[in-house]
Amino acid sequence: MSDHTNNKHKNLLHRFITISLHSVKHFTNLLSKQNLTSLPDRLKNIWERLLGSYWFIPTSFVLLGILLAPLLISIDQRLDRETVRDISFAFTGDDDAARAIMTSIAGAVLGVAGTTFSITIAVLSMASSQFGPRLLRNFLTDTSNQLVLGAFIGTFSYSLLVLKSIHKFDVSFGVPQLAVTFAIVMAIICALLLVYFIQHMVHAIQASHVIQGASDDAIANIDYWYSETCDIEHQRDAADKDIDDYLSWAAAPIYAPTSGYLQQIYIDSLIILAKDYGGIIRLQTNLGSFVTDKNIMGYFYQRPARDDSYLQKTKTSNLAIMPRAPDALFWQRFATGIELEQRPSHTNDIGYSLGQITEIAIRALSPGINDPKTAVNCIQSLSSCLSIMMRRQPPSPYHFYHPARNKDINEVTVSQSRASILAVVTKTPKISDFIDTSLGEIRRYATADLMVLKALCQALTDLNYARVNSAQRQSLLHELKFIEAAGQQNLAYDELTTDLLDMCWQVRQFIQSEDAQHQYFTYTSTFDRHISKALESQSR
Repeated sequence: MSDHTNNKHKNLLHRFITISLHSVKHFTNLLSKQNLTSLPDRLKNIWERLLGSYWFIPTSFVLLGILLAPLLISIDQRLDRETVRDISFAFTGDDDAARAIMTSIAGAVLGVAGTTFSITIAVLSMASSQFGPRLLRNFLTDTSNQLVLGAFIGTFSYSLLVLKSIHKFDVSFGVPQLAVTFAIVMAIICALLLVYFIQHMVHAIQASHVIQGASDDAIANIDYWYSETCDIEHQRDAADKDIDDYLSWAAAPIYAPTSGYLQQIYIDSLIILAKDYGGIIRLQTNLGSFVTDKNIMGYFYQRPARDDSYLQKTKTSNLAIMPRAPDALFWQRFATGIELEQRPSHTNDIGYSLGQITEIAIRALSPGINDPKTAVNCIQSLSSCLSIMMRRQPPSPYHFYHPARNKDINEVTVSQSRASILAVVTKTPKISDFIDTSLGEIRRYATADLMVLKALCQALTDLNYARVNSAQRQSLLHELKFIEAAGQQNLAYDELTTDLLDMCWQVRQFIQSEDAQHQYFTYTSTFDRHISKALESQSR
């Protein structure tokens, strides 16, 4: 029996040492030179995770209450009693009254905190069934809810510590009057916060409010990736001949270090890694995609040993880093240059944000909910997000290392206008991909709903005002063809099919028109046209 216990303790000790060494190694990798270049992005991700957790802000309020209690008690001990009594709203009772008040406040705010937590759980349960589990994060990260809960439990922790400091036989400092007064003020604020919390939750569960929140999230990600101006310097770099030549170089497959969803790509770290090994890293996995363990997620193209396009970037060719094949250190550094999670989470992924709106629409079209109006609202929000993307400069898949910006002892740049070395190539979805995974997904579930199909047609006309090239026009016409086919095959009545086909024909003519962006589009059915002609003839 003792041997079994000793072996169990040894196993626990071995696991603890292994986990500790792994944590130290991971922390050391984060502080390495190649990862420090992407440190702002890593810190930003950590901060977003903290805010995304439901415990961070309430825990901060508890700590704040623990710090405020001894601080105010210490101030109380240094203040003159008469000075406190001169404050009209200050507490001036004895120790029994102070103890009763603090006990009541502590018990009341703790009970209310339990009530707010119960309301939050009920809202989360309803939101999960009506809007989808991916929308739960929007409720959990609601700062207002966290602040209210934090105020309650922060006041509770503060009240306990102040209650502990009330001494019956200490005549001089038995009643911390200033601290008790502050507790009373906080109790009144908590009562007001309870009213605000109930009003806020009533608005939070409304479908329009949820859709607007998801749309704002998507627009924020679009602003992160899509630029309003064209980067002339980057376009000059994109003319580099390596873009056309690197596919003919020797390629080594890049395997996923573990299974999971690709949540982050730290471009700066990968650029330095590609520069150090004298090659190009090409990722063929989209942000947000799932990869399994040891699956190929890209390639490392090793630059030819005497490639002139690389050696000419430095003043002395001998100082250039000679290309070398990937080794164990390469794979370790690559693993820290990306972030794989076991479950999809909120990042800067546009597809994830648009997918939240799409999921609301799909669930609204399910037989259990059957709310096509909500699906129409989702389509309108998606068209607003997609129109912003169509008007802006899409992110480039090519990422360059600029020696002029990264001088070190191994690289001395020549005096030229600009030098750049292609280092990383990522896979960036096209606008047609976003249309297919958002509006296309809704169309697949709304094949027998004329209202939603017509809303999709209207969305295409709205997007046509934002198109800037012929490729975007072809994407809109391609989606319109699928909408037309879906209505032909699934609508229950011939009249409904005729109505949809008539609208599709008008939308197609509008999109194909060269002057469409200067015209107002409105769909007029055959029946409406007959009524208008009849009214015109009667008015003559």
